[in-house]
Amino acid sequence: MSSIFTKIIQGELPGHRVWEDEHALAILTIEPIQEGHLLLIPKEEIDHWDDLPAELAVHLMTVSQMLAKGLKKVFPCQRVSMMIIGLEVPHTHIHLVPINDMADANIGNAKRADNDALAATAVKIRAALG
Repeated sequence: MSSIFTKIIQGELPGHRVWEDEHALAILTIEPIQEGHLLLIPKEEIDHWDDLPAELAVHLMTVSQMLAKGLKKVFPCQRVSMMIIGLEVPHTHIHLVPINDMADANIGNAKRADNDALAATAVKIRAALG
């Protein structure tokens, strides 16, 4: 059975897309820790990040860096946190979160976001990415 991320990638479920190429998709999570909390998802459904082919892993890291720079333009922050937790959905995904202190990266602080607010945030991030 396809993961929820595969269904978003294939357009079967909605998602606030901010970036996409032939190998990966970046969307806003519906339960952000902080505004701007992105998920970078490989289009290939791979459960464990340590099973990613090396070439895809490098690509995801390169895209993560580009996305982090865009997030910093939109959300003044000290850092963009990167997390691969892997328990929520059996499909590798990288969390990118603008942070100013360690508490800002606490996944336990995730809360359901308003759909209109997510749409507005997606527009800002897409504009920053050019």
